[in-house]
Amino acid sequence: MLHPMRALAILATFNEERFIAQCLEHLFAHGVEAYLCDNESTDRTVAIAERYLGAGLRGVERLPRDGVYRWRRILQRKEQIAAELEADWFLHLDADEIPLPAHSGQTLAEGLAEADAGGYNAVDFSELAFVPTRESPDHDHPDYRRTMRWYYAFSPSPLHRVIAWKRQDQPVDLATSGGHLVGFPDRRLCPERFRLLHYLFLSPEHAERKYVRKTYDGDEVRDGWHGWRATLTPEAITLPSQDELRTTLTDDDLDASSPRATHWLFWSDR
Repeated sequence: MLHPMRALAILATFNEERFIAQCLEHLFAHGVEAYLCDNESTDRTVAIAERYLGAGLRGVERLPRDGVYRWRRILQRKEQIAAELEADWFLHLDADEIPLPAHSGQTLAEGLAEADAGGYNAVDFSELAFVPTRESPDHDHPDYRRTMRWYYAFSPSPLHRVIAWKRQDQPVDLATSGGHLVGFPDRRLCPERFRLLHYLFLSPEHAERKYVRKTYDGDEVRDGWHGWRATLTPEAITLPSQDELRTTLTDDDLDASSPRATHWLFWSDR
């Protein structure tokens, strides 16, 4: 039997009232606690999250916002939190992401304990991007995980989402890679990828609220961060057809093979 261990997901949010409860409840069901860094949400994100304080949610803190989305500052705070809070393993997550272990039939915490027992101290995730479709465009409701079942595997580089790591004796580096690859000395990557369900947006209107109406840090954009999100316009939010995507009925049939190198906006065959 694997030794019990404590896993903690560090979440960053801004106006994620649609996602936060689903994300937290999923983590707790998988034996993972959470800590929330909220970037001064103006919706019900914090109020919803606070219902879980003492029941899996370790704490909520508010990161100041001056009207601009400053991702580097958020990542640097996450690095500090990972050095301050007690846990055996950490996960760097957003509320619109649902992490799963490599194998069905085990919890995320059990998967991390298995990686730990194998001598590994970091885990890469296969990203599976879920989007609405032309045939079914609106999933902006609490039951989106059941109704929005179309996705594509996404990986623009061989290592794309190294976002889980064993506690280190020194601070880890999330900011250099924009949060994609946690860095620290003697990183030993688990050979099995875990899975990450990423719900990019739930409807064209939701995409506009989530991306178009956000002001991004100019230095980060010039550094190549945020990609299509920083330049998206309402007119550019065109949905793919279901024929272009994979379909899943349960989390057991997810297919991470042959990932796309670009997001749906840039597919040349569209």
